[in-house]
Amino acid sequence: MHVVVDLNRCQGYAQCVFLAPEVFELHGEEALMYSPEVPEDQREKVLRAVAACPVQAVFAGEQAGAGAG
Repeated sequence: MHVVVDLNRCQGYAQCVFLAPEVFELHGEEALMYSPEVPEDQREKVLRAVAACPVQAVFAGEQAGAGAG
């Protein structure tokens, strides 16, 4: 599965970091780093992170397709 974060939309709430820390990581107070290729064992955590983002900045699977990167 592929994941993309719209860093222009991201406000640093870090819900994704709390829910999927092996994929998302916060550097400093606002700089989000993430792995675009999600390991299969992290799939459910990433899907929860997508749903939990208060500004809908995280996209996974087909939503993170060619136009979102």
